[in-house]
Amino acid sequence: MLNKFENHINNKLHFLNESKILIAVSGGIDSVVLTHLCHKLKLNIALAHCNFNLRNEESDADEAFVLQLAKDLNLEVFVERFNTNLYAKKNKLSIQMAARELRYNWFKELAKQLQYNYILTAHHADDNLETFLINFTRGTGLEGLTGIPEINGNYVRPLLSFSSDNIKQYAKENHIKWRDDSSNKSVKYLRNKLRHELIPTLKEINPSLLESFQNTLHNLQESSSVVKDRIDVFLTKTIESKHDNVVSFKISEFKKLKNPKPYLYEVFKNYGFTQWNDIVNLLDAETGKHVLSSTHRLIKNREHLLLSSVKFENDDIEIVISEESNKIKTPFGTLTFQEIDTVSKQDSNVIYIDKALVEFPLVIRKKQQGDVFYPIGMTGKKKLSKYFKDEKMSLLEKENTWLLCSKNHTVIWVIGKRADNRFITTHTTKHILKIELVTPC
Repeated sequence: MLNKFENHINNKLHFLNESKILIAVSGGIDSVVLTHLCHKLKLNIALAHCNFNLRNEESDADEAFVLQLAKDLNLEVFVERFNTNLYAKKNKLSIQMAARELRYNWFKELAKQLQYNYILTAHHADDNLETFLINFTRGTGLEGLTGIPEINGNYVRPLLSFSSDNIKQYAKENHIKWRDDSSNKSVKYLRNKLRHELIPTLKEINPSLLESFQNTLHNLQESSSVVKDRIDVFLTKTIESKHDNVVSFKISEFKKLKNPKPYLYEVFKNYGFTQWNDIVNLLDAETGKHVLSSTHRLIKNREHLLLSSVKFENDDIEIVISEESNKIKTPFGTLTFQEIDTVSKQDSNVIYIDKALVEFPLVIRKKQQGDVFYPIGMTGKKKLSKYFKDEKMSLLEKENTWLLCSKNHTVIWVIGKRADNRFITTHTTKHILKIELVTPC
C-alpha cells in the first residue's frame, strides 16, 4: 500500500510534497494509518486532534493515544477540547452536526493562524460509498451522487482510492496500533447502519463492489462536468446584472427551455431552496411573488428573477442626526452634511436644502405606512407607495430604500432618488445645506 500511496501522491497530489500539512487524527485506524504513510514519505506534517468529551474516559484515552503517537513519530500535535453537548444545545444541532462544525471551524482557524497549506482527512473508498448511499436514501441531485471530492479547497483526502480492507491490512502488516471508537458500533446512526448491515450484504452480492462503485462515480462525475459546463454557458446569457448583493436573471431565457425545472435547480441549488415547484411557478407569477430559503430569497420582478441573501435587519431602525453632524455612516453608505455658499453639482446622490426649513435632529428611517412627499419637479404630493410603483421599483429596491426626514418625520429626501420640493433652496435661501450620499465602491 505504501508504494501505491506514494505513486498516488506523486501523480495526483504532488503539491503535497512541498506543502505544510495538518492531519486530522482521531486515533482511529484510518487517520493513524494516514499519519504513518505521510510520515514514511517524509511529508511536512503536524497532527490535530479534537476531544469532543462525548465518551468520558474513552475520549481522554483517545487524546492520550494521539499525544503518544505524535511523540513516537516526533511530530508537532495540537489538541482542542470541546463541550459538544452545550454547543449542540445552544445552536439547536444534532451531536453529529455540532461535532462537525466544531471540528472544521477549529481546523480552519488553526490552518490560518499557523499557515498550514492543506488539511488531510482520512476518508477512504468505503466512506465514499457510505456517503453516496446516504445521499441516495435522502434524495439528492446529480451532485450528491458524485462522491466525496478528493480536493475541496484546502482539504485533501488522499486515501479515497483505498478501501477499508487495504488500510486494515497495512496496519496489521506494519504492527500499527490504533484506537477503536465504541460509538462506531452503534447502528442508531444511519452511517453505521449502512456500514454494518447494508454494505456487507452488497459486498456478498458483488465482491468487486468498490471497484464497480469507483467506475460508477467516474461516470457520474463526468456527467456532472457536462451539466456544469452547460449551466455555465446558460448563465452567461441569463444573468443580466449583479449589483448590491442582488443577482438579476432573465426569465425569458428560462422560458425558452423545453423543461426549465432542472435548469432552475442547477442554478439555485446552492442557496438553500427546496420548493422547486414554487420556483418554477415564479416564472409566470405576479411581480412581487417570492420564494424563501433559510439564507436567500428569489423574487419575481416583471421580466426578471432577483436573487438576494436574506438580511435579518430591523426595519424599525432609526438613525438620528444632530445639527452638529458633518458625516454619518449608514447601512447604505455615508451621508455628509456641509453648509455652502452656492449650489453646484447636481445628481441623484446630492441634494441642496434650505437649512432654515428643516428641524433638527434629522432622522434616517425606512418607509412607513401612509408616508407622503412632494417630489421635486412635480406639482402636489404623492404617497411613497405610489411613487415606488410609478418608478417600477422591485420589492428588494423598496425594502432597501431609506428616507431622510425632519424631526417631525416629514420626508426631506428619498435618499439617492428624489428630494422633497418643500425643502429645496430658492433665491432667498440664506443657509444652503449640501447633503451628499457617498456609497461604498
